[in-house]
Amino acid sequence: MSVYSPKHIGAFTGSLGLRLGEGEVSDRRLRLLAALGQTGSISGAARAIGMTYKAAWDAIDAINNLADKPLVTTRHGGAKGGGAELTEEGRQLLEAWERLNGMQQELLALFERDQLTDQLDLLRRINMKTSARNHLAGRVKAITHGPVNSEVIVELHGGDDLVAVITRHSADEMGLTEGSAVHALIKASFVILADAASRTSARNHLCGEIARIETGAVNSEVVLALPGGARLTAVVTNDSVKSLGLREGGKACAQIKASHVILGVDD
Repeated sequence: MSVYSPKHIGAFTGSLGLRLGEGEVSDRRLRLLAALGQTGSISGAARAIGMTYKAAWDAIDAINNLADKPLVTTRHGGAKGGGAELTEEGRQLLEAWERLNGMQQELLALFERDQLTDQLDLLRRINMKTSARNHLAGRVKAITHGPVNSEVIVELHGGDDLVAVITRHSADEMGLTEGSAVHALIKASFVILADAASRTSARNHLCGEIARIETGAVNSEVVLALPGGARLTAVVTNDSVKSLGLREGGKACAQIKASHVILGVDD
């Protein structure tokens, strides 16, 4: 059963991970194990699922660390040359995963026929937990690669644009291309509020209406509603709220350095 092969992945997919002890093995890492069972090498398995060789090695190490017994053994040189293979525990695990994955694909097909794709995608985004106060969903609108860094323009749901600068290595690891679905994470302390006329060196200058201000003993949490519907939360001092004349229903602009935007993708 080849449920892990990229050619079987359509527009509507689901991820089936595995919890081992205190850690979790993602669907992509399980597909790596399946490809390794077919190719007999880590490099071949990495190529089969579009993962870098280093990332594949890191994934194998992490999987073996999470399991009670190693799921993969490696060979270095010798009469048969180097390579890697699944242990008996690894083969048993994959057999169970493939059976479960098959049942899951049948369930997803039922959901798709009932046209629940958008609702399920929304549920997935809602269930994601991060420490960043701002978690925005969107798609890559444009990406420009440099020798070290990549500039990524993300079109948020609603049409607002957000620019992020990440390392070229990170962009390659996440497989970012135009149209890729991404999550943008921004700490509230990284959002600087100002009036529309103020400008800084920050790459992002997003203006909107103040939807809510929650005042604390020292700081206030200010929620800015962007024209497209996205909301940004900033934490500023109470003195800044007064000096800037911030009020609910008033206008303000959020200035965010592109380097302060963290991008993530679903594994």
